[in-house]
Amino acid sequence: MKIGFDAKRLFLNNTGLGNYSRDLVRGILEQAKENDYFLYTTGGEIDLKTKFLKDHPNAEIVYPSGLYKKMKSYWRSVKLERELIKNGVEVYHGLSHEIPRKNKLSKIKYVVTIHDLIFLRFPENYNRIDRKIYKKKVEYACKTADKIIAISEQTKRDLMEFLNVPENKIEVIYQSCATSFHHISDYRYRDLIKNKYNLPENYILYVGTIEKRKNLATLIEAIGKSNTKLPLVAVGKQTDYTKEVMAMVDKYNLGNQVALLQNVSFLDLPSIYQSANLFVYPSFFEGFGIPVLEALYSKTPVIAAIGSCLEEAGGPNSIYIDPKNSDELASAIDRVIENPELQLEMKEKGFEYAQNFTSENQAKEVLEIYEGLV
Repeated sequence: MKIGFDAKRLFLNNTGLGNYSRDLVRGILEQAKENDYFLYTTGGEIDLKTKFLKDHPNAEIVYPSGLYKKMKSYWRSVKLERELIKNGVEVYHGLSHEIPRKNKLSKIKYVVTIHDLIFLRFPENYNRIDRKIYKKKVEYACKTADKIIAISEQTKRDLMEFLNVPENKIEVIYQSCATSFHHISDYRYRDLIKNKYNLPENYILYVGTIEKRKNLATLIEAIGKSNTKLPLVAVGKQTDYTKEVMAMVDKYNLGNQVALLQNVSFLDLPSIYQSANLFVYPSFFEGFGIPVLEALYSKTPVIAAIGSCLEEAGGPNSIYIDPKNSDELASAIDRVIENPELQLEMKEKGFEYAQNFTSENQAKEVLEIYEGLV
């Protein structure tokens, strides 16, 4: 079989969608070496994140050529099918919400992964033009694709609710987190990372963009109300919402208890998770919630929010709270921090639950979809 991938984010995105693309493609290349693969991207080269491609001579990187070097988006969205036909591609997988323009007579089978529809559920968080572009791309992809992969049951429900996608067209295939989280670092290495970022010996961890939907201010309010004296380390890109977060820090006089970190190397994140006493993710809404899975693999207890898909990611032994209720969150934090036996149970059973989400399982299920289409 000849399989094509939308590899733009695989090469150019260092986090979320890039990690999904790299983990899935790596898993597929390792499991089905008999196929030929074509990775279509507007830029990027093999580096530390994508060095696995060197081990697979049956994977070819395809860039725009000629005039399309200056019309990259047009090549990717409108003219890409010409490349697919030239390469003999039988199945093309759009790894993040979109597929190229398809000719009505095309015999190529199209698969698209939809990660979330947050731009429809929380439109106020997006400007009008971006929202229109996202909606147009996702609607076309869902209408045109032969199969849609949703990364959670929540995303499947949203596809049916917001875009009226038939249920039988959607397959839920859970993703894993990056393989770097699957290995526990030794204490000496973790101490090096702590020193690098000047981290405290014990701390509560939050990882995610500091934006309103992620709800960091409520976590800080909960810490202000709780009995714990543990500091909070919040890792993530800052936005205008940071002002609201800092106002909450000032309100509860937590200036010495809250550290906001930006530009943390992804390679250092596993050790930062593994050194934390507790991971808290009070986000109002997620498509899946990879940080929760990263915490479970790191053997770090998890408190997360109800209301979207985080129960799917966190499993039955994590604790879930109303993201609007800082008192409930404060009580949950105290319950975990003050109970070593509960911490141990959450660590062990959470790690066990995380084994349901592996790159191998994900790749196997996606390959079954490809094979069912040709």
